[in-house]
Amino acid sequence: MGYDEPGRTAPPETSSGVPAAVLENIFDDPSHGEPGRDRIAVHVVWEFVLLAGLAAVTWQLWRSDSDALRGGALKTLLVDVAALGLLTLAAGLALRAAAVNLAIGPVALAAALHFAEQGDRGARDALLPALAVAAAGGLALALAVVVLHVPGWAASLAGAAGVIVYLERRTAPVAVQGEYDPRRAALYLFVGFAAVAVLGGLFGTIKPVRRLIGRFRPVADPARRRGAVAATVTALALVGSTVLAMLGGVLIAANGNGPVEPGTGLDWTVLAVGTVMLGGTSAYGRRGGVFGTLLAVCLVVVFLAWTVVHDWTISRWAVGGAVLGGGLLVTRLVETFGRPRPAPPGAGVPAPLRPVGDGVVSGGWAMTPAPGPADAWPSVLPERNADTPVDAWEAPRWENEPRRWDSDDR
Repeated sequence: MGYDEPGRTAPPETSSGVPAAVLENIFDDPSHGEPGRDRIAVHVVWEFVLLAGLAAVTWQLWRSDSDALRGGALKTLLVDVAALGLLTLAAGLALRAAAVNLAIGPVALAAALHFAEQGDRGARDALLPALAVAAAGGLALALAVVVLHVPGWAASLAGAAGVIVYLERRTAPVAVQGEYDPRRAALYLFVGFAAVAVLGGLFGTIKPVRRLIGRFRPVADPARRRGAVAATVTALALVGSTVLAMLGGVLIAANGNGPVEPGTGLDWTVLAVGTVMLGGTSAYGRRGGVFGTLLAVCLVVVFLAWTVVHDWTISRWAVGGAVLGGGLLVTRLVETFGRPRPAPPGAGVPAPLRPVGDGVVSGGWAMTPAPGPADAWPSVLPERNADTPVDAWEAPRWENEPRRWDSDDR
């Protein structure tokens, strides 16, 4: 192995003859991912901004109607946070795996309609069939994504179309049957969602876990397969995302004050995906914060409650579109300031290794073969024949014209 930059000091080599820094980069992500630890400072700063926004909106809600944060109204608000939180967790899990699931909104609405119709059979009997169907549908979606290796948004959009066909069979609102009231366990539902969101974010900051979950994220040609490990993790994420969306839909139906309106459910998809991106999860996958999802969900729910207090009619599409637009800006911030910091010049650590040609890699290192024996090098001077005189200056082969000093009296 040689180095194509003069004066560059080679890093120490291991017993196998490969530089230690190169081995670290290779095993960090064998498929040419960026070496190094993602930076978290951008998430910390943005989460403080979200916390300040949440405090401001909550204060405005308190000033407008303090009863909205007390008693039964507070319990309803907490269940709303848990319901949207489950949808956001579903979107975030799929996004972290770099295979966004656009079917979460239709799945949630289908689950809400099913629970509204079958709730009189009891929460358990109504929930188990929905859970089985959601798991089977998530598995079918996962197999389509990982076996065919197609983008998650395209496969999930096809799945969403299939669920919408089921939804279009309902033309009238469906009143919720049964006596299940999630407000009785509002605090437990909220704490459970918060714990899952924060613990998931904490585990996501661990470098091996972060790269394992986001291993499906393309780093070169997006059509190239990322391996069996990436396919397995992505499949589990899509199945879990679909199940979480179903649970969120059940809470939406059970916590509502009226019948469940039929529709496409895509407005819930836009709101959930936008909220998780606003919380700091990258639209490209892998990168995300710790408290961002929890804060973003609370911010959106409290804002919607504030609009209800003022009797404002704001479409879920409008809120979702605005949140999604903000989430796109956050994605750019996260991808710009959250990627691993490049090694300073002269640090002796090569850049990520990507083959760009024969024997050359993009990190500035060149794979050059060892030089051949010295006697195999071509001579820079013409070879002498056997009849060449000893004095090279008098050799005829060097004469291009008669020598002026070649006279008879020499």
